[in-house]
Amino acid sequence: MIRVGLVGAIGYGGRELMRLVSMHPDAKLTAAAELEAGKRIDELLPAFGKLLDVVCEPFDANALAKKCDVVFIAVPGAKSMDLGAALRKAGVRTLDMGPDFRLKDTAEFLEYYKTEHTAPQLLPEAVYGLAPWYRDQIRNAHLIAVPGCYPISVITPLRPLIGSPIDTSVPIVVDSISGMSGAGRALFEAFHFPEMNENVKAYKLAVHQHTPEIEQELQRAFLVQFTPHVGPYNRGILSTITVRLKKEFDLAAAYKRYENEPFIRVLGPGKLAEVRWVRGSNFCDFGWVIDKRTGNLIIVSAIDNLCGGTAGMAIQCMNIMFGLDETTGLRLAGMMP
Repeated sequence: MIRVGLVGAIGYGGRELMRLVSMHPDAKLTAAAELEAGKRIDELLPAFGKLLDVVCEPFDANALAKKCDVVFIAVPGAKSMDLGAALRKAGVRTLDMGPDFRLKDTAEFLEYYKTEHTAPQLLPEAVYGLAPWYRDQIRNAHLIAVPGCYPISVITPLRPLIGSPIDTSVPIVVDSISGMSGAGRALFEAFHFPEMNENVKAYKLAVHQHTPEIEQELQRAFLVQFTPHVGPYNRGILSTITVRLKKEFDLAAAYKRYENEPFIRVLGPGKLAEVRWVRGSNFCDFGWVIDKRTGNLIIVSAIDNLCGGTAGMAIQCMNIMFGLDETTGLRLAGMMP
């Protein structure tokens, strides 16, 4: 049984991780570090009554290392650098569900997160936790940078196209819309019910922090114009990706590398992904259309931002790290209606 620790249990990402761990046959939550120290998880979150028997405790890296085989960090951006460094010093395998160890370039981190990186010495060992592309590195990793939710929805359909006849003189245009849980549980007026109900809006145009992550993991092959939106639903991301082609090519052949991936569903030409088919699951769905009039390839992908875009990918990485079938605890269909 894998002994799991979690730092940041009551945030939305942490809650989703606990939901998945509570169903996992080979893992058990044994420790949770949280500001609400001294309170039971099911006292703070009644959804976990009769499922988890854990009392929150103050963060202590050495104490967590003694109790846990692996520790997940689920705190806001720029808050996990010091936590991750302490956990690695204590010798426990660590998966950071935030962005602090994703970018290899500290100058980019400063530019997009507006703070200096305090643990740059750990960046070379941090493995980007996108299982279909880094499976071999994940097996022996001690520090995993779990990918961002938006990036998973974009990198998954685009990375197999590196080297294809794509016009790189123009940016790839990505328009993504996320459910409101993507903003986290912190209170902001912009996300109050009267502000968001029956509303959709774009935000952080040209400065969103996931842009360099996407370009890094596309091996700098493409310039990406990334525009995120938020809509009045709880969870899920739909990304529409417009790619200018030099000429048409066999996309099915390019995507053949995914045919044995357990959580990537290549829908094919003319079949477009929808959030409802992936909500609550670890799947990434995508399909495409070629617009012969404009010469554009239009790809539509969908993931659940909390499961397939955060906690589910983290559990998949844990399964790989500990030699389990990587689908263990994750064979969940999308929840609909």
